[in-house]
Amino acid sequence: MNKNKMLINIGIVAGLSIVICMTGVIAFAEELKPIELSAPQMDRGKLLMQALKERQSNRDFSDKELPLDVISNLLWAASGVNRPDSGKLTAPTAKNWQEIDIYAAMQKGLYLYNHKKHILEPVAAKDIREFTGLQGFTARAPLDLIYVADYSRADGDEKDREYYSAVDTGFVSQNVYLFCASEGLATVILGSVDRPALAKIMNLRKDQKIIFTQPVGYPGSE
Repeated sequence: MNKNKMLINIGIVAGLSIVICMTGVIAFAEELKPIELSAPQMDRGKLLMQALKERQSNRDFSDKELPLDVISNLLWAASGVNRPDSGKLTAPTAKNWQEIDIYAAMQKGLYLYNHKKHILEPVAAKDIREFTGLQGFTARAPLDLIYVADYSRADGDEKDREYYSAVDTGFVSQNVYLFCASEGLATVILGSVDRPALAKIMNLRKDQKIIFTQPVGYPGSE
């Protein structure tokens, strides 16, 4: 086989490989669909005082997948609608802005929690967990929550929006902490995040700001 034919064959093989890879990515993207979440189970979990006693930060995660019912209850506890008549949430926000969005990064892809419909809406068919913090355990945790403030829903100057969105994220994070304590799950709030890089990966708008992230999973000892 001469040199030209060899180069042609190599090019054909490379081209086929790219097509196969692209086809796989497209197919994966098409398979990422909204996830219907079950109604919150009000009769589960520990007493509040017991959960407060057991609340802690834990950075040791198992890669064991979380059942969907646990994720459903976790997201509702974090910032779900608890007063349907008014649409208000389990976590308070300044002036009822409801500006904090919860993104859920999992191995199967990135989703946005729609608290009004109580569903997970697909955002991207890619695993971005490793980018949700500077610590390696974020890639191991089965669920990484990303708290994003949407400033298009908030008024006032930039300083006020930044201040209140940080406080409002704290309320959401504490709800997650208490739920995890009640369920025997590990979690920790993270501020060490490359926010510009993560925002680019998530394709966020300029008026969307990443505040904190919070991995959730079973303790690493399990």
